[in-house]
Amino acid sequence: MKTDKDHQKTASPWPRIDAARVHALLGESAEFAFLDVREEGLFNTGHPLTIVSAPFSHLETRMAALVPRRATRIILMDQQDDGLAERAARRLSGWGYTDISIMMDGLEGWRAAGLEVFAGIYVPSKAFGEFVEHRYDTPAIDAQELRRWMEQGKDMIILDSRPYTEFHNYSLPGGIDCPGAELVHRVFDLIEREETTIVVNCAGRTRGIIGAQSLINAGIKNPVVCVRNGTAGWHLAGETMARGSRTVAPPPSPKGLAAAIDAAMRVSQRFGVREIDAKGLRALQADASRSLYFFDVRTPEEYEAGHIKGARSAPGGQLIQSTDHYVATRNSRIVLCDDNGVRARMTASWLIQLGWTEVFVLTGGLVACGAALDKGPESVELLPMEAADGVERINVLDLHRLLASGDAVVVDLANSLKFRVRHIPGAWFAVRSRLHDGLAQVVAGAPRAKRIVLTSDDGAFAALAAADAVAASSLPVSILDGGTATWAAAGLPLASGLENMTSATDDVWYSPYDYDDLAKSMTAYLTWEIDLIQQLEKDQSLQFRYFAPSA
Repeated sequence: MKTDKDHQKTASPWPRIDAARVHALLGESAEFAFLDVREEGLFNTGHPLTIVSAPFSHLETRMAALVPRRATRIILMDQQDDGLAERAARRLSGWGYTDISIMMDGLEGWRAAGLEVFAGIYVPSKAFGEFVEHRYDTPAIDAQELRRWMEQGKDMIILDSRPYTEFHNYSLPGGIDCPGAELVHRVFDLIEREETTIVVNCAGRTRGIIGAQSLINAGIKNPVVCVRNGTAGWHLAGETMARGSRTVAPPPSPKGLAAAIDAAMRVSQRFGVREIDAKGLRALQADASRSLYFFDVRTPEEYEAGHIKGARSAPGGQLIQSTDHYVATRNSRIVLCDDNGVRARMTASWLIQLGWTEVFVLTGGLVACGAALDKGPESVELLPMEAADGVERINVLDLHRLLASGDAVVVDLANSLKFRVRHIPGAWFAVRSRLHDGLAQVVAGAPRAKRIVLTSDDGAFAALAAADAVAASSLPVSILDGGTATWAAAGLPLASGLENMTSATDDVWYSPYDYDDLAKSMTAYLTWEIDLIQQLEKDQSLQFRYFAPSA
């Protein structure tokens, strides 16, 4: 006798594929995208090693970038084939994706098949950092040793390989911000003596290891070390972090750039980095049978000042640190560009070691295509959302009046981290993919309300979810024009904390810095990161490449 679940699968227009077959596909050379449509926080608790997080709640804003070619084979996974993947498949099909399957029994089917489950986010990149440290013996010092060096006045320079925003929030005392791909690009102007030790750090481990090894690979003559466990290790050692630092490594001088270009060319030769010209790029772009990702690996500020039309912004260090944030199609092609080749070649060398086999650097960089550059931030391709009939926008004054009379209830769709920091008093927290159950709780908890008003940070995400809310709600639905930001700008009161929760806080990833017990969360995170190299041996779906140092 068939159960309701069996009937759902039989009636589904999207075929099921079992976990063992999906795992086998991971070892083949054909293109396909393996996507987890659960919320990011739930993804963080456990998933297959090389699956990419593509939460149902955010498909409109992320899918076109993650899987740009509509004919790509896509395999979707949810928790236990519980209907979420079906909903995602229906949405993807409406956007023109033509080859969609669903993994049978979701993550539970993967577990039942005896396959390895990994916790965390950006796991391939994190595991790669551990691989690099083990295979290349990347030199490292701990926080106590760094403190001794500081007290001794050692001839050294501390380079923080994170983006400026992270660095500005907290950093090591005396550190200079020089994000990942910028290290080889800018370092030659920062050192005057070959005896000066270069110390590289990040928040934890990966970017510090990759950054230090980048300088070593580039053949720099100075001693190079990374700070074991980064700022987390510094904090756990009882040291105080600097906050608000604005010290940034300057762009290279002509002399420094010449040295950087020479170094990047040596790296390019060692790791077999391939280059293509504008004609080659156009040929790849015209090939409808293959997926292509075209990235500008300079800083976001440089990208906004001018970039090749169609290139996406992916600063090199972040592209290596979180590759699956940018690329979801396995075995696809990747083209990198910058202005002088240094950052593109260095980034390409790491992608090749990560296991990507078709990585190219655009010869000539920004001037290669011979066309005017686009200016401004990267534009997000927003896939068409369902029409939300009858949904009106209301302003903050109207909402304030409705709340005072008890005629409305606010449902906030911002993520739980943002909701915890600030929300409209009395607002309920809900997750878009769970609105059916969430709005039922809201209606039961606010029996006098005659209308649900959706909000989010600036109202944009609330507008995306409006059709879903209408379908799930027994009450009329409106949207707060401008979202919670306009409420705050009007000087109206705000609340904080987790209250009126219709869902668990598993919608987004919580970093170690988001927990009250910082020492405990940092220790757990670092332990997880270090243990990845052992867990990696239990799963053969990812093969990193080792290149012996040249003589």
